[in-house]
Amino acid sequence: MSTTRHAEIAGAGFAGLTAAIALRQRGWTVRVHERGEELRALGAGIFLWHNSLQVLRDLGAYDRVRDGAHRPPFYETRIHNATASKETFFGTEYLTMTREHLHRGLADAAVEAGVEIVTGSQVVGADAEGALTLESGETLQADLIVGADGVRSKVRDSLGFAYERTSSRDGIARVLIPRDREYVGGDWDNVIDMWNFAPRVMRVLYVPCNDDWLYLGLMAPNEDEEAARVPIDLRTWVDMFPFLERALQRVAELPSARRDTYETRVLDSWVRGRVALIGDAAHAMCPALAQGAGCGMVNGYTLAASVNGGDVRQSLAEWESGFRGYTDRCQTRSAWFAETRSMSRGNQFTPEMLETAAFDPTLAVASGVTR
Repeated sequence: MSTTRHAEIAGAGFAGLTAAIALRQRGWTVRVHERGEELRALGAGIFLWHNSLQVLRDLGAYDRVRDGAHRPPFYETRIHNATASKETFFGTEYLTMTREHLHRGLADAAVEAGVEIVTGSQVVGADAEGALTLESGETLQADLIVGADGVRSKVRDSLGFAYERTSSRDGIARVLIPRDREYVGGDWDNVIDMWNFAPRVMRVLYVPCNDDWLYLGLMAPNEDEEAARVPIDLRTWVDMFPFLERALQRVAELPSARRDTYETRVLDSWVRGRVALIGDAAHAMCPALAQGAGCGMVNGYTLAASVNGGDVRQSLAEWESGFRGYTDRCQTRSAWFAETRSMSRGNQFTPEMLETAAFDPTLAVASGVTR
């Protein structure tokens, strides 16, 4: 009899693809279900820190992701366009890139590893004994089910996981525009976090992704209808950030923009029998520490390493117990930053706040030391 074990994964985002590659490299057969008709990444730009970069190195995908990414010299914080700090994170490595670039790198690595990816496949539920149900009515059996299907996870909700959900008072519109040195002058390679508090609260996060693309995050309180509008109200934003008029004009010309309210979901558990949740399905968090995708990738990787032998149910329980703590702490810290808006003060990336970013899951897996 074959001893090869099989996994069904709902969701072909960063967390789901990471888990798929890591499981496949450990001898599992893996099928990933993507509800869209094609593989694509939602959103604009993204930060990857040491924790997720180490995962990419171990998966053999680091070089393809590094090429086409950007390494900013400083993370600069400005209040009313006056520099409050320039941080290098005590040497903690990080890259910025477009979400599409990261997604393409992971998808290519998954295909090369032998992962089966099925597009146009809508997952509607799962059971704790290892069955995944599709919208077509088909039921698929597996040794392991992974719910990586996002903040509105069908896998999670079909199994009745309990969670606490909180939403922030602020939201953010995320866009990509072509890079132009004229936007900010000589600091154009820095990440620049620009805050204004008078006469209204508004923020622009300026993130170079590569030589060609710039990610802008435009934050405003949900209650401020003019500032929260998408497509953006150009005059409202230029009045607050006149030195960014050229860039904001580009944003206003975009046919559409995505705006999200900051949200945190803390689950009672990530595991039910043979089912595990990762990514936003398990731990949606505010983006203050830029760790939503990173935590999802790390948890997909450690999950695969943890079920590499022995009983799947027991292994999943031990995985959550051993590795969940660093994600919980990151969720809590990110929510606090979002609520207090204290990132605006500068110099907020203390060693404590960088705990998640600096974590090396490959060493933790190799040594058996958990978090």
